[in-house]
Amino acid sequence: MSEAERPDRLGRQATVEDIRALAGPSTPHFALQVRNRIQRLIEGLPEGDPVRREAEIQIARLEELAQHSGDPRGGTGAAH
Repeated sequence: MSEAERPDRLGRQATVEDIRALAGPSTPHFALQVRNRIQRLIEGLPEGDPVRREAEIQIARLEELAQHSGDPRGGTGAAH
């Protein structure tokens, strides 16, 4: 997963659909990289903008998701 943005998203304002497309399929391992991409997409958008509001919701979800990137069985993640 790269933090580079797709060329078709550059040069135009992000949409709510762009934010959902980025955040939706994220896994715990890549959640913070996706969060960073979303943060860059909404830079400069005013408070109350629908895209910013959706992005803030998804950023909070991604930060929570990132907390669960360890071994799902509660182990140490070390190989046995």
